[in-house]
Amino acid sequence: MKKIILSLLIGGLTYAQAPAGYYNSANGLSGAALKTALSNIITNGHQDKGYSGLWTGYKTTDIDKNYENDGSILDIYSENPSGTDPYKYTPGTNQCGTYSVEGNCYNREHIVPQSLFNEAAPMVSDIHFIRATDGKVNGMRSNYPFGKVGTATFTSKNGSKLGNSVSSGYSGTVFEPIDAFKGDVARMIFYFVTRYQSKLSTFTTGNMLGNSTFPGLQTWELNVLLAWHNQDPVSQAEINRNNASYTFQGNRNPFIDNPNYVNLIWGSGSGSGTTDPGTTNPPTNCGNETFETIPSASSSSYLTRTWTNGGVTWTATDARTDQTISTKAITVRDGSLQSNTLSNGISSLTVTTQLKFTGSNGTLNLQVNGTTVGTIPYSATAATTTINNINVSGNVVISLVNTVSGNRVAIDNVSWTCYSSTAKQSNTAVATSSEAAVKETEGLQISPNPISDQEIFVKGNTENIKKAEIYNLQGKVMQTIDNPFKNSRNSIKIKNLEQGVYLLKLDQSTLKFIVK
Repeated sequence: MKKIILSLLIGGLTYAQAPAGYYNSANGLSGAALKTALSNIITNGHQDKGYSGLWTGYKTTDIDKNYENDGSILDIYSENPSGTDPYKYTPGTNQCGTYSVEGNCYNREHIVPQSLFNEAAPMVSDIHFIRATDGKVNGMRSNYPFGKVGTATFTSKNGSKLGNSVSSGYSGTVFEPIDAFKGDVARMIFYFVTRYQSKLSTFTTGNMLGNSTFPGLQTWELNVLLAWHNQDPVSQAEINRNNASYTFQGNRNPFIDNPNYVNLIWGSGSGSGTTDPGTTNPPTNCGNETFETIPSASSSSYLTRTWTNGGVTWTATDARTDQTISTKAITVRDGSLQSNTLSNGISSLTVTTQLKFTGSNGTLNLQVNGTTVGTIPYSATAATTTINNINVSGNVVISLVNTVSGNRVAIDNVSWTCYSSTAKQSNTAVATSSEAAVKETEGLQISPNPISDQEIFVKGNTENIKKAEIYNLQGKVMQTIDNPFKNSRNSIKIKNLEQGVYLLKLDQSTLKFIVK
């Protein structure tokens, strides 16, 4: 039964019964700017109905109309999509209460644990990420993050699991719903970190959330949720719930209305498998500023400093040049460090920071074209921070802005990745000299996708492909294979890739695939 894949998934901006014009202010945006626009949209109109109001809401939002269609509670922790449910609940009559085993009662499951935001309003009663679920399974899930389980210590009657994480980047305890509801969970969490992005810095991260507006999630969790979103598309049940929640609460989950927003903000484009709208090239290293050429490198005066290095012109305001981290650095007081206009966009940025003299710990705002896309912490101890998944294409201006007046923050070793036009130009040259060879790589497709058993099967003519490269979404090359199809016309063996979303670059073609 699960899942009914709608036409809204096929590369368009079709909305599931959203009011006309509801998302107009988000049109044409991507990355952090799109996330901020959606946050504003779904904050407007949100009516807090209170924690007890959830029981009323569930009588319309969490009713099974797509599986048994019997009016019972649709519980993602007990629903059996292909058979008989182990138990069922009648809305309003089986509320917890106390429980000792599965099937006793249903209660209110915060997909993002309420302990992370200190049970504060309006988060504590936001129906878009609070589901009616079995009390026992809800209790077992506790406040653990979501991830891929290795060895289960608890398994619910529909197969949801608690156990040790085998998701790359995290080894603690995680909870894993069944495949049929993994995308549902991902889209609820994406809703949360978008709706409440301005509050994230005040929440507890819980091995799950990020503490900055963008990307809003810890990298390992983001990679898990991107994979789940892509492998489990939006269902009719989700659309029904989104519409009912809008009627009840006055706002919508944009990632159900338009699933492509997920990839436009955090990951690869859903149609072509690209890492950024408008380009078919994985991110590459595009710049590195070491501050070795800053003017007057021993000056303690706070002035505006301008210099050019590697084709990039930098301007630091209210800045001194006599402090160091590794070697030379620029130290900003009540000012910022800003680049000139750079082409080819930006995917990620890495920087080393250190608080100098006295003051309190704080953050620098990383801005792209005037929009904050992340925050960079600093303290008296030098530390290096990377902001991933920025994903802004076209011309960009990069700024690091000190947000705490009077703090003097040294900045060193700024580097960033972007969508270099070099590969695109090379591809054009190849096409000009050998158009027939390019045509023979068109129409390639990975199937099945998600992949299994660490093997990628490629449909289409692979005979003339000379090289395969696998990238993660941060642009890191994970594996390179020369003449990948010399022994087989349709498959590539890969090396122990963790669960997540990746890119397979085959000469001129770039394809997205998911490791389940």
